[in-house]
Amino acid sequence: MFRKPVIWIVVVAVLAVGGVFGLYWFQPWKLVTDKEVNETLAAVETTAPATSPTATPAATGSAAPKGPTVVRQGTFVTHEHETTGTARIIRNADGSHRLELVDLDTSNGPDLRVWLSDQPVKKGTAGWRVFDDGTWLELGRLKGNKGDQAYAIPAGTDLDRLASVSIWCKRFSVSFGAAALRPA
Repeated sequence: MFRKPVIWIVVVAVLAVGGVFGLYWFQPWKLVTDKEVNETLAAVETTAPATSPTATPAATGSAAPKGPTVVRQGTFVTHEHETTGTARIIRNADGSHRLELVDLDTSNGPDLRVWLSDQPVKKGTAGWRVFDDGTWLELGRLKGNKGDQAYAIPAGTDLDRLASVSIWCKRFSVSFGAAALRPA
């Protein structure tokens, strides 16, 4: 059967297609390449935030802050890949919010996203696959696996409910790392 040239052509074609698909799906070169992002982060005030990260200064009876303030923050824990850095939610003077990843350092991956989630952050392998079990909000593709970066949080997002952030590999449904976002 393998003495016929047509069979060999089919076998080589199938192997080639399989190889191309495997390279696309796993993107192994990303394990040895980094993408560094250094966006300008907010120069935050150190005053205490309002009672809730979604509360406005007018609703709490306090004066509006002169600049951005940190309302929630947390430190990344490692899941599928070694991940370090800090996540913080910033409330701008106009009441809008954004997520900032400070000194992020994780592995690069084929389909990494930034998710806010209602799931608790669990250390180790117990936390790898929990973030798509509940409510989550995708803020966008991870801009880079190293450095400082910021993501706008849509108006009306319930930040009291979405109290964790995950660097989520959408292709393989696994968290590279996550941080519990606690009031600052």
